[in-house]
Amino acid sequence: MATERKNGFLYLREKRRAAAVVLAAVAVLLSASQALAAPCYPRVFSFGDSLTDTGNIAFLYGNDSRRPTLWPPYGETFFHRATGRASNGRLIIDFIDLEIARVALAAADALGLPFVRPYWSGRTAGDFAHGANFAVGGATALSPDFYRERGVHVRDTVHLDMEMNWFRDLLGLLCPDDLADCNDMMNQSLFLVGEIGGNDYNHPLMGGVSIRKIRSFTPSVIAKISSTIAELIGLGAKTLVVPGNLPIGCIPYYLMIFKSGKKEDYEPETGCLMWMNELSQYHNKLLMDELENLRKLHPDVAIIYADYYGAAMEIFFSPEQFGIENPLAACCGGGGPYGVSETARCGHGEYKVCDDPQLYGSWDGYHPSEAVFKAIAIGLLRGSYTQAPLACPQITELSSSVEYKVLYDL
Repeated sequence: MATERKNGFLYLREKRRAAAVVLAAVAVLLSASQALAAPCYPRVFSFGDSLTDTGNIAFLYGNDSRRPTLWPPYGETFFHRATGRASNGRLIIDFIDLEIARVALAAADALGLPFVRPYWSGRTAGDFAHGANFAVGGATALSPDFYRERGVHVRDTVHLDMEMNWFRDLLGLLCPDDLADCNDMMNQSLFLVGEIGGNDYNHPLMGGVSIRKIRSFTPSVIAKISSTIAELIGLGAKTLVVPGNLPIGCIPYYLMIFKSGKKEDYEPETGCLMWMNELSQYHNKLLMDELENLRKLHPDVAIIYADYYGAAMEIFFSPEQFGIENPLAACCGGGGPYGVSETARCGHGEYKVCDDPQLYGSWDGYHPSEAVFKAIAIGLLRGSYTQAPLACPQITELSSSVEYKVLYDL
């Protein structure tokens, strides 16, 4: 797949051409995964950033006014309160958490099961009977020291090594006598490694670092994701789902600050910034190549790429099919053509909130709306954007009528 594409249609064309290769990989993955697990996985362990954080940020940063996800109007659509999630409602993980059939993600709401607990909300082994979520808003794959050593100023933030340290601490809690006692649990769990890496580009971009220099960080970002996967496999993980990055050229805030008078800077079919989406594609291409290397090293492990980019681009190509009227605008923000401004942001300043977030592609100018998160989850569950089927046999579609159970307080 080419790393430099002139428009989004080429991306989907390349994806279809690769279908035959993917189908061959699916057969291998299915045969391996079916031998590894019971009908549905009892636990999910997830790592990542704000696209996956379901509440750790609330426990780590408390009443920090610089963390808007801790305050209304975040969470207003579904939870009717701020939970630390960077959206008006649920995230992808909320739709595809908990019960996994063989190498398949099943929607937690469709089964009426509890959400996976944020790691920092639990205290006892019993709190993590369904797994744990280690993701934290703002997290990076690489440590801040990596960037400082290269002359890039970034603030201290959670990174993958820290999240893995928490996971190892949890293993000590779950299997205090001998980590070997956790082997069966590891074999029967699903690990969602990401999305991670987006902030390794976002933080430098916001600091004015050139795209060429930022692009030079990508191999190191991929290497860190790869080493994390390898460590999890070494600890006994047998089924891992690894998402790619979203199309950052479609983020309203970036569309505002990198606004260009050159027509060729934009994808004609979507209006997204082409050069920024090419960075996401470059990251995803290197990630897919590395996952293929890991599959060769660990043929008995199911390592599944989740194509968040492709699933999201379907929405930007045909928003009307998803009931979205403003795909490149934020519901909550400061107004203007993209729903964002330099002087106000969702939850701060003289911000505005739209009447119906379901009509918008972005919630706050940085993160997708619940409608987009759900559409991406459906794309994964139906198998359109994964390298193996991702649905329990008893699940046919996402349901919004089943009662949710949240087993922790924020």
